[in-house]
Amino acid sequence: MTNTPRDVFMHLLAVITLVVSAVSFGVIIFQGINVYIPDIVSDQYFSKSSHLSSMRSALATLVIVFPVFLWVSRFLKGDVGKFPEKLDLKIRKWLLYLTLFAAALVIIGDLVTLLRSFLEGELSIRFMLKVLTVLFISGSVLIHYLNELKEKIKEYGRVKQFDMVVIAVVIGGMVFGFFVAGTPQSQRLVRIDERKISDLQSIQWQIINYWQKKESLPSGLEDLIDSLGGFNVPVDPETGNGYGYKVVGDFEFELCAVFNVSSEDFGQVLPKKIQVASRMGHDIGINEIWAHDIGEKCFSRIIDPELYPPFRESIKQ
Repeated sequence: MTNTPRDVFMHLLAVITLVVSAVSFGVIIFQGINVYIPDIVSDQYFSKSSHLSSMRSALATLVIVFPVFLWVSRFLKGDVGKFPEKLDLKIRKWLLYLTLFAAALVIIGDLVTLLRSFLEGELSIRFMLKVLTVLFISGSVLIHYLNELKEKIKEYGRVKQFDMVVIAVVIGGMVFGFFVAGTPQSQRLVRIDERKISDLQSIQWQIINYWQKKESLPSGLEDLIDSLGGFNVPVDPETGNGYGYKVVGDFEFELCAVFNVSSEDFGQVLPKKIQVASRMGHDIGINEIWAHDIGEKCFSRIIDPELYPPFRESIKQ
């Protein structure tokens, strides 16, 4: 029997949705592992928020694409039930064998990576879980399509127990993704708090710039308004009120805001503490960066004239 355009389209759609579903499921599990088992080496430039962002994208993809794959697979099984000769379609066999080939390569590569890491003494729980995830995904694809090639026409329409288990695991992965990523409302609160941190960072930089120009701290945030330069002081996006600001000393000031969630909830991985030095070079305290709990938080900042010298002195040099 010759391949019709509909046959080509449906079989290609089945393979593409399978691949997209497999990758999305893998991303969800990988990012979940990254969230619950952080690594100080590979995660030093990433936050929990970035991991959750990738998880949400993969989750949205999986929720839409995986049901499409199930529908296409069911449609193809029903089509073969009506036209048994379609079991021998060339497009079907070519795509099945290509998928098997790709799955076999992934499994071989996965096992090689596992053995190499074992020999190099680099195995960890995080790494092992990711290896097992890849092995499960590629192994499931391999077994599923091997069964399809072995099936006879009288068995073709039945749903195998193995397939039911895989579907249950994928649905479990979706539930896990929603649990880790949080509700839309909670994520909105996280985004609002991230906006507040961004505003405070902008204000902090403008205060430093002001001090370098005038060698004194602004008496209030309104002093930072620069209509020529185009800078307007940001305000709290929730209340519309200005952020808190207080001059503590010649070089020290505080910036305050009210937060909805703890910074640990969205994975602020900036170092929580740093040593700050006075102009005499000795340590005068330890300040938090942007870590915060729920409620009002004031961030103490000290300008180091050696790191941020006045522009007048820079010109003289």
